[in-house]
Amino acid sequence: MRAMLTRPLRPRSRLGRALEHWSRHVTAWTGSSWAFALAVMVIVGWLVTGPLFKFSDTWQLVINTGTTIVTFLMVFLIQRAQNKDSLAIQLKLNELVAAVSGASNRLIDVEDLDEDDLQRLHEHYRQLAVMAKRDLDLLRSHSVEEAEARHRRKKHDQPSQT
Repeated sequence: MRAMLTRPLRPRSRLGRALEHWSRHVTAWTGSSWAFALAVMVIVGWLVTGPLFKFSDTWQLVINTGTTIVTFLMVFLIQRAQNKDSLAIQLKLNELVAAVSGASNRLIDVEDLDEDDLQRLHEHYRQLAVMAKRDLDLLRSHSVEEAEARHRRKKHDQPSQT
């Protein structure tokens, strides 16, 4: 891990750094009360000008085009912010899993598994929840391995269906 952290990162271009800086500020601003107030003022201004332009098709096209362009750009900005937040959360969770004694290290980078593997893990944790609900001691801990062993015992004890 230490080697990975000390390995130099690929240098980013000046344009890449500038775009990241700009998008971070735009993301923060568009989530502010001021941005919402500005959007409301634009809508109110557009409504007020309706009688002036006799509610024409062009008048309607202006707001439709404007909102479409803003929506199109915001989709990418929101996706960028979500990608960054998701990566940060995954890294924090990976650190917690790696640091907690008794936690299964198989869950580190679990987001990279395919859907079938995720469903299998989900089933294991569902089983853990069922076991935990049956316990009288609320502080007793269970593991994925315990759920697997119980499953194997149950499967082994079942009479064959022929």
